[in-house]
Amino acid sequence: MEARPSHVRDEHDPTVQIRVQTIGEFQDAISRNLSIFYKRAYHYVGDPHDAEDAVQDALLSAYKHLDQFKGAAQMTTWLTSIVTNSALTQLRRRARRPNVSLDERLDDEQDYCLADALADLRPSPEGECIRSEMHDHLMQSVMELSPSLRRAVQLCDLGGLKTIEAAKILGVAQGTVKAQVSRARTKLKQLMREE
Repeated sequence: MEARPSHVRDEHDPTVQIRVQTIGEFQDAISRNLSIFYKRAYHYVGDPHDAEDAVQDALLSAYKHLDQFKGAAQMTTWLTSIVTNSALTQLRRRARRPNVSLDERLDDEQDYCLADALADLRPSPEGECIRSEMHDHLMQSVMELSPSLRRAVQLCDLGGLKTIEAAKILGVAQGTVKAQVSRARTKLKQLMREE
């Protein structure tokens, strides 16, 4: 008679038969109750992807520890408790703060989302470059104005002075300054269009 290694079990061994029967019961419970397990996990985690992960983790853990199933309860009851524990474990792993999509609208009455509120309102590098080029063109065009128009537009538009202050500096009436600024603006528009 041939000696068998001690780690190989005979298929007629009662322990092997119980294991095969338990695996069959396990597979049957999963096929009949998978959607119930998913709903149970979703009830706790509130996210479909997290619920799928919880069920998958639970079933993998149950299969690995199938030898711990004693048969004191039904297989589905045992699996449901493992799914519940897995979902609760996922909840504990989550951050304490809720996750909010940046594309989600902040309020039903408003048409902007969180991404709009967090948007960087500073000019982009491209915008800065365009602004700089426009400023250079404007300064070149200002230099082409007559000296009286140039001084009036430099004081009022570029310097930010009021008409009365520019008139005092230039030693002319306010009406003269207003007329010079108006003519300077018209001439600048024309020069800028030509460029």
